[in-house]
Amino acid sequence: MEKKNCWDVKQCNRGPGGAKVHEAGICPAADEKRADGIHGGKNGGRCCWVIAGTLCKGPEVQQGSYMQKFCSDCHSCEFYSIVKKEEEPHFKVGMVILKEMKSRN
Repeated sequence: MEKKNCWDVKQCNRGPGGAKVHEAGICPAADEKRADGIHGGKNGGRCCWVIAGTLCKGPEVQQGSYMQKFCSDCHSCEFYSIVKKEEEPHFKVGMVILKEMKSRN
């Protein structure tokens, strides 16, 4: 089974090659190459909750840092729940993902 990335589930069309990339730009999660492969995703597509500046609330609302996003929105996001369930018992928490990304610099 191919694992879906956030842009596939949310249908924002801001993932790689998406219809809205030209007008609104690529989503920071879709462009975060240091996160490629985490939870089996393309770039940050399966760990979007740790990627700063995503536009999950729409193109007018740029979200902040991991802690700002996670505490206010991401912990209750349907996509986050899907990834967590699919990846158990190997689900990586946010701080582990951030540390892994940092080591890939």
